[in-house]
Amino acid sequence: MNASNKVLVAGSSGLIGVAAIEGFLSAGWDVVGISRRKPELPSGRDFEFIPVDLRNEKAAREALSALDGITHVAYAAIYENAEDLVSGWSNARQIEINNAMLSNVIEPLVSGKSTLKHVSILQGTKAYGVHLHPIAIPARESDPRDNHANFFFDQQDYVRDAGEKFGFAYTVLRPQLVTGKTAGALNVLPAIGVYAAIRREKGEAFSFPGGPSFVWEMADADLVGQVMVWAAQSPQAANEIFNVTNGDVFEWRSVWPAMAKTLGVNVGADEPVSIAQYIRDNADVWAKVVEKYGLASGDLHAFVGQGDQHADFAFAYGAPAGPVAFVSTIKLRKAGFNAAVDTRDAFCNALQSFIDRKLLPPAL
Repeated sequence: MNASNKVLVAGSSGLIGVAAIEGFLSAGWDVVGISRRKPELPSGRDFEFIPVDLRNEKAAREALSALDGITHVAYAAIYENAEDLVSGWSNARQIEINNAMLSNVIEPLVSGKSTLKHVSILQGTKAYGVHLHPIAIPARESDPRDNHANFFFDQQDYVRDAGEKFGFAYTVLRPQLVTGKTAGALNVLPAIGVYAAIRREKGEAFSFPGGPSFVWEMADADLVGQVMVWAAQSPQAANEIFNVTNGDVFEWRSVWPAMAKTLGVNVGADEPVSIAQYIRDNADVWAKVVEKYGLASGDLHAFVGQGDQHADFAFAYGAPAGPVAFVSTIKLRKAGFNAAVDTRDAFCNALQSFIDRKLLPPAL
């Protein structure tokens, strides 16, 4: 890798941000991370970090104007509504904040003599309106834009126009449900691990808590990080949109036994329950688990993040049916990115990583 390539990872403490940093470091890049707090990488490696709240235009401008030689941006920052995750996705104020955050990163980098060559941004299948209505099966990048309130298309138009003006290329990535090894993010796995530990402590089986069975796809965060590294240096990725998945499909009940084995719990009969509510109601039990095993995840909210709310959505809890969401990744594969991940392995490896780092109790 040419040493002159220097990537700025925005949203560095998030699920994809951490994975992107790991990916770029492994590829030999100079990496600068920005977010409100510095993440600890699962690999334990260090990297240059600047604490900044991207909602604060003045603070972002001061921090980023001082940076030299940024050639690439991997933009993984997002502002979510902490109180009501799903309805927040269409909230006008939330859209405005997310649009401003992207601008607050790019504008300082192009205000002087710009060295910027490429910017990656993330959308996801909500770009197709999966949270609002049935979508085409499979959804393709060439499908017409879905007419609904969101910041994805605003951000896409912004990087397209800024790229034309300041001479950088962009890539839009649309991963399906993302999970990984980072706690305190929009990651369902810490919530699943906490749920399992509480059930075990109470002598209850690890019952599937969701609703109707459905088949789905996901994208491991590390794989998305690899795609960001690929997109940053691949001519085929310039000014293109790509769906991203692991390459297989899964059903929650089918992966439940493998996760149970990793977590050291026994599968029981289905027992529909809101994971978010269950974890809240049993916070005292989690505190006992933390003390019993000397865990580093005593701050329950910091560990689970919004993953408990996301789990209720992902499990179709209380819903008449699960989301029917399949995306074609043929375009990505034809463009030259062909890595694939076994989803069941991805879930279990991430859960094992939480166990190894003393964030979840060991399998007994």
